[in-house]
This record gives sequence, C-alpha cells and structure tokens, in this order.
Amino acid sequence: MAYKWRLVALLFCCAALNYGDRAATSSLFPLFRAEMGMTDIGMAAVGSLFLWSYAICSPFAGRQADRLSRARVITASLAAWSLITLATGYVSSVEQLLASRILLGVAECFYLPASIALIADHHGTDTRATAIGIHTAGLSIGSVAGGWTSGYLGDHFGWQSAFQTLGAAGLVLALAAWLWLRDPPLRVKRSVAASPFAELATLFRVRTYLLIILQAAFVSFAILAYGNWLPLYFKETFGMTLAGAGFSGTFLMQFPAVLGAALGGVTSDRVARREKRGRLLLQGCCYMVAAPLLLVFSGSPPLAMISVAIFCFGLIRAIGSANENPLLCDLLQPGVRSTAVGVMNATSCLAGGIGIFVTGYLKAAFGLGGVFAASSVLLVLAAAILAATYRFQAPKDLAAGSGSREAAQQTSAGYEAG
Repeated sequence: MAYKWRLVALLFCCAALNYGDRAATSSLFPLFRAEMGMTDIGMAAVGSLFLWSYAICSPFAGRQADRLSRARVITASLAAWSLITLATGYVSSVEQLLASRILLGVAECFYLPASIALIADHHGTDTRATAIGIHTAGLSIGSVAGGWTSGYLGDHFGWQSAFQTLGAAGLVLALAAWLWLRDPPLRVKRSVAASPFAELATLFRVRTYLLIILQAAFVSFAILAYGNWLPLYFKETFGMTLAGAGFSGTFLMQFPAVLGAALGGVTSDRVARREKRGRLLLQGCCYMVAAPLLLVFSGSPPLAMISVAIFCFGLIRAIGSANENPLLCDLLQPGVRSTAVGVMNATSCLAGGIGIFVTGYLKAAFGLGGVFAASSVLLVLAAAILAATYRFQAPKDLAAGSGSREAAQQTSAGYEAG
C-alpha cells in the first residue's frame, strides 16, 4: 500500500479519537445533572465553551501547521488532548469540568487544519476528496464509539471512567503517530515569511472562500447544536438508558455520515474531474434535499420515523459536506491551506457554540424537537449561498490560481509511490 493511503488509515484513527473525546460529555449529561446539579444552561456551556475556545485558537493553530511540520503538530495535539481527557476523569466540580472542556478545545483545534492539509499534501485532485472523505468518516465513527462507550462506562462504572479510558487510548495512539507520520519533501516552500495579517488578507480577497465560510457557519449553527443535544432528546423523549441514548444519538446521526463521507468523497472527485466548481453545486443540492427531513421533529412522531429521518438526513448532509475541504484545497495554494481550514473552523465553531447555547436556552419553551425542526431553515440558506457562488463567483476564483496550484500538486508526485 502506498504511504499516502497508510497515512489516511492512521489519521482515520486519530480523527475517530478526536471526535470520540468530544462526544463523551453529551452522553453523560444526565449523570452531570444528578451528581453536580448541572442545569440545562450549564450543560449547554459544556459544549459551547469547548467550541468557543476551539474557535478562538483555530486561526493560530492553522497558521502553525503551515509554518511547522504538520506531522509533528498532529502528534503534539493528539498527546495534549489525550492528557486533558485523562485529567477530566478526575475533576470534582462543574467549574473544573468547564475548565477541562476549554483546555480540550485549545488542544484539539490544532488537529484538523494540520491533518486535512497533510492529506492534501500527499493527494492530488484525483484522490483528494476520497482521502479526506475517509478521514471524515473517522470523525463520525469516533462520535458513535465515543458516545456509546461513554454512556456504557457511565452506566456501569461512573462518568469518570469514560474520560480515563479515552485519555489512555489517545496516549497510545500519539506514540504511533510520532513513529509513523511524516511530511512529504515539498519542493514548493510554504509561505512562512508573510505576517498573519497579510496571509489573512490574501485569503479574504478570495470571495469564494468567504462565501464557503459563511455557509459553513449557518450549517454548523444547526448541526453542532443538533449533535450536542440529540442524546438528551432520546433520553427525555423515549426514556432510554444512558448507553442507549448515547448510542442512538450518535449512531443514527454519525453512521450514515460515515457512508456519506466516503460516498461523497468519491462522487466529489468524479464531479471535480469534469468541473472543479461542481463540488459547490453537489454540496448545495444535498443540503436542499436534507433540510426538510428535520421537520419531522416538529411533531411527536414514533421512534421508527425519527430514526429513519435522522439516518437519511445524516447520509445526504454528509455527501454534501464531503465537498467542502477538497474545494478549499482546489481553491487555495498549499502554503495557506491549514490557515484557511483553521479560520473556517473558527467561524464554524463560534456559530456552533452559539447554536448549542441558544438551543439550551430555547429548550424549555419549544422543546429540543421544535428547535431541531426550525434549524432546517439554516440549511436552505447555506444551499442558496452555494448555488450563487457556483454561478457567479467560483469560476473566476478557481481560474485565478489554477496555475500555481497545478505546480504545487506535482511536488510530491514521486513521494506518493513510497
């Protein structure tokens, strides 16, 4: 197997742990409420503070991955977040729990910009979306595994054991990453001399990039809130156990996301071979089809209907989202890709943190189902932005930098065969 695919396999495991650690708290909300007296707003703060600290540090994290060894940035991030997760198993108050989630956000924000850019370093346009899609599938599998494992351990051994187990597993994986991850010998130097403000100014002059960020913020507001509160929705609506609610709230959303990420990556690469901006149209169509499926939460449907709607929504939405990061890599030069992903992560996580908090605030008045249904409007807005970008702005921006990108894609051609 070529190294570029072995790299994807290892990063798949890292991605799974990254989202598994995030998903742990959502499955344990009832235990936090019982043992610490945590309110709905307090539970919202657990998710929001993580996302906001993640967001604030993401642009810096992305720039570091453009300046330093991406392989080493990934390894350091993995080791740091695993130590923080392990330490979370020993907190004894709400304040300490919230502080641990803030630190987790700081440690984890370095991972995604570096990992996506490292995959793009090793994969050209023909395989890039497929490779990133496999990596994204790892994120979804980690959410399912982390939610179910945390719920099971919480039911049988206490919530502390969930964090201790995940943290220890991460330290073992960090050792593997330190031994096996490596950067390609790029012949095109990364843009390390420019100031942070100059690099951001360069990115923000690409209007297609700004529009991608805007639609991603709308989607993140809806999706991150939905994912954060879905296990509690199953617990309160259908009286499930912690393990059952944690599994249902992650599996029904994330398992189809695994399929969608893989299918979307392959489909996106086929579309891009004909026309790179086609990734935008595919993404927008998927969001438009997926949005009405959230309306099922507006009533009081049976568990089977809810389950089918969540599964279909997760599948279609993931096929669309699989186009986002590959499009950024098509649009931008290698030396700023991590920074670009970091900035997009920042805006998405800020929006998602607000979404989690707003959902917690509105929960008493409208119920979680009502808030989930209303969020379908945000996906429709994102689809409209993508369609407009495809029609009016993307052709010019993709053409403007095509020459330099094509040259950069050749820098690791001989290396990939290793």
